[in-house]
Amino acid sequence: MNEGLEPYEQTLIERGREVLRKEIAALRQAGDGLGPSFARAVRMIAGCTGHVVVTGMGKAGLVGRKIAATFNSTGTRAVDLHPVEALHGDLGMLQPQDIILALSNSGESDELVRLLPAMKAIGCAIILITGNAASRAARLADVIIDMGHVEEACPLGLAPSASTTAMLGLGDALALTVLTEKDFRREQYARFHPAGALGRSLLRVEQIMRTGRDCPTIPLTATVRDFAQTIERSGRAGAAVVVNDDGTMAGIFTNGDLRRLVARHDRPADIPIREVMIRTPHFARLHDYVADAVKTMRPHKISQLPVLDEGRRVVGMIDITDLWAAGFSVFDQA
Repeated sequence: MNEGLEPYEQTLIERGREVLRKEIAALRQAGDGLGPSFARAVRMIAGCTGHVVVTGMGKAGLVGRKIAATFNSTGTRAVDLHPVEALHGDLGMLQPQDIILALSNSGESDELVRLLPAMKAIGCAIILITGNAASRAARLADVIIDMGHVEEACPLGLAPSASTTAMLGLGDALALTVLTEKDFRREQYARFHPAGALGRSLLRVEQIMRTGRDCPTIPLTATVRDFAQTIERSGRAGAAVVVNDDGTMAGIFTNGDLRRLVARHDRPADIPIREVMIRTPHFARLHDYVADAVKTMRPHKISQLPVLDEGRRVVGMIDITDLWAAGFSVFDQA
């Protein structure tokens, strides 16, 4: 894979690989060391009626910010709290029902060791992720998740690297195990991520489809003239769904179908719609994800997609212009 590289380039690549090997080893060690304390921490956080307050100094504090964000996005209320700011007044944000998630590889950070007794005095339970289960911070914790001694990936053995990777992995393990414990669903996740590609990927068909006048239907007994009049009244529809007497879908006819029909027939207005409609159109279900509907539309170059309920009754229409407005690309990507 690296043929043709200069020896110096190969050396740099190998150094990078060594860093990753050490960080992978730290994650593996953290995973292998999980035990009853991890299960207890999960149960505590899943049952928390307050906030999970994540705190740590330096690089551990930066990792804590990401862990707090992961908790928030997966249905567990969390905040990150800087130990120094906490010691200078921000302790006032704490309530007895909060749970503290403290991060310290050494367990000897002076700021954290000074902070934890004050948190306990408020009544908060303390979970500590550490690489030193015999530390001063560990003696103040209710639950200790021990990473064990971690060899840093830093060539000098100084810069937090493998240890912060292990902390981050354990934080993710806690948040995502709590997620399953709470039976947190995709729909709930979508509510917390309404913007961008992530929000679009979780958008439901029922949130974007057209209904009522913007989703015209015509009976199976209609003619092409009836179709044209219905579309004219609608104002912005590009197709009409042909329905049976019970409202179930019998077919679909589009403006494109009309143009092609006019090109072949001198007097198309009186042609029964059932003779020229698409009899087995593609469709989406009411509770499908929009992203899945797009996957149906894209390969078939479909601009309008009927939406059906569980009884195959027509309840809406997805139109390509609405997809574009919501940020979906339909025809310009493979």
